[in-house]
Amino acid sequence: MVPANDLLLRALRREPVTHVPVWLMRQAGRYLPEYNVVRRKAGSFMALATSPALATEVTLQPLSRFPLDAAILFSDILTIPDAMGLGLSFAEGEGPRFAHPLRDEAAIARLAVPDLARLRYVFDAVAEIKRALHGRVPLIGFAGSPFTLAAYMIEGRGSDDGFAMVRRMAYARPDLLMHIVDVNAAAVTAYLRAQIDAGADVVMLFDTWGGLLPAQAFQRFSLEPMRRVLAGLQRAVPTIVFSKCGDSDARLAALAASGASCVGLDWTVDLARARAGIGTTVALQGNLDPAVLTADVETVVREARALVDAAGAAPGYVFNLGHGIVPQTPPDHVAALVAAVHDASRQK
Repeated sequence: MVPANDLLLRALRREPVTHVPVWLMRQAGRYLPEYNVVRRKAGSFMALATSPALATEVTLQPLSRFPLDAAILFSDILTIPDAMGLGLSFAEGEGPRFAHPLRDEAAIARLAVPDLARLRYVFDAVAEIKRALHGRVPLIGFAGSPFTLAAYMIEGRGSDDGFAMVRRMAYARPDLLMHIVDVNAAAVTAYLRAQIDAGADVVMLFDTWGGLLPAQAFQRFSLEPMRRVLAGLQRAVPTIVFSKCGDSDARLAALAASGASCVGLDWTVDLARARAGIGTTVALQGNLDPAVLTADVETVVREARALVDAAGAAPGYVFNLGHGIVPQTPPDHVAALVAAVHDASRQK
């Protein structure tokens, strides 16, 4: 069933739209008081993420506040390695941790694509959210990229040194890193297919840490595995790939040729130049600096309008942030942002 508001789907297909669609990475999160109420009720992030009913509730919260043009599944990119037995937990204020990181060759050799039954809670959440949306807007599913998952799986947590352990493995034991990435690529493909089967209208790959790699390593460990994932989805739904690779024309061109419908841009990228370059072959998404939303409302409106102007009037643009909303963001600033994008793009 085509959603009543299908602006996102049309923009991803680079078709004309009445105004630019807008959704925001981490649009359901800690900046919303109602989210924090549900999070406390759940008792932990994992309890919240693994409950289809609660995941549905928080997914819909931002749509009750703001006229957003899409919902995105409330989950986490690290569900796959958790299902592989690495033991995911979230320490308050410290981010994700794995109880069993991949620190030796034997553990890496044992790594295998998980039984998707261990991720049933995700697919049940997708189906429940779709029912609750009643065809209002499209639902976006997602996964971490094979390399980004590998970075956390090896490090065991977030990193303060640019995932030096992972980068060292890329040089010293590329065979081990390649095995992890290969297993992850197969797992991510199966995971996203299952989300599509459950009702996701769009799926997105988050390549958060691929930009840490030098050019040849990026091609081998990040880009090529993502290409395999996208090819494995067989264009069942529109796809978005987001990689924090900086304002690099070569890497943006490579992402545009990856097979994705749309390339998400981090906030360091010149949107006007990207639209004039890769924006002629794929849709683009982005790329407001999330810090703008913590400034005053006048600044939010000014910067939103500037990005709409930079995107131009050609089809194939989705407004978003260059990364996720930060918890310090006032909700009324998000309301001002969405209104500014819609108003400015209608005028164009």
